[in-house]
Amino acid sequence: MWPRNSRSLSGWRWLHFDSMPIHINLLAESQALEDMRRRDPVKRAIWVGGILGVFVLVWSGYLQTKAMVAGREVTRLEAQALTHESAYKQVREHEKKLDEANQKLRSLQQLATNRFLNGTVLEALQHTTVDDVQLVHLKTVNDYETIAEIKAKTNSSSGHIIPAKPSMVTEKITLTLDARDNSGGEQIIKFKESIGDCSYFQTVLRKTNEVRLTSIQPPQTGPDGKTFKLFTLECRYPDRTR
Repeated sequence: MWPRNSRSLSGWRWLHFDSMPIHINLLAESQALEDMRRRDPVKRAIWVGGILGVFVLVWSGYLQTKAMVAGREVTRLEAQALTHESAYKQVREHEKKLDEANQKLRSLQQLATNRFLNGTVLEALQHTTVDDVQLVHLKTVNDYETIAEIKAKTNSSSGHIIPAKPSMVTEKITLTLDARDNSGGEQIIKFKESIGDCSYFQTVLRKTNEVRLTSIQPPQTGPDGKTFKLFTLECRYPDRTR
């Protein structure tokens, strides 16, 4: 049988035979290819990758914004810390000056309280008189030795900090008594003992610093024809460090 007539509609061609029509789709291959392109997994992956890329960009922008905000906050806190650090340094400097002033004040108070007074010595010597002994000369010597300041440092082996020590002064006082024994030398030891038994000298000299007899000159004859001896006693006061 031969087709009697044919008609084309949207890619379809209709053939009519005497007994029945036959439908032939001329675009079937093109439609199949288009359907395969729609179902292509690579295309889906591209879409998914694009969506993920957009999400990553959005998330990255969010994190960048947070980082910028945090950076500004850190800058503010650093500036605030610098301000507090400057104030702290000033407070520490003032505290150091105050400590130095208090140390000097304490040293001055100690010096004023414990300074050597010649009047006190003369008053004590009035109670140490011995017959035939005459005090001829009295001399006091005040020597001062300066101890340099020691700055704070760190022990290299243990790592401990050795605290600083301020400069100090060691005071050394020596009292020398030149006397004359008109008895010919018999009263020298009694005068020495009288000095040692005096309460004032016992207090200031303590047990380790005794009265020492440093010299006795040969007998001499005075204008009145009497024989006398000149001798020297020394009282060394304990060292005082301030």
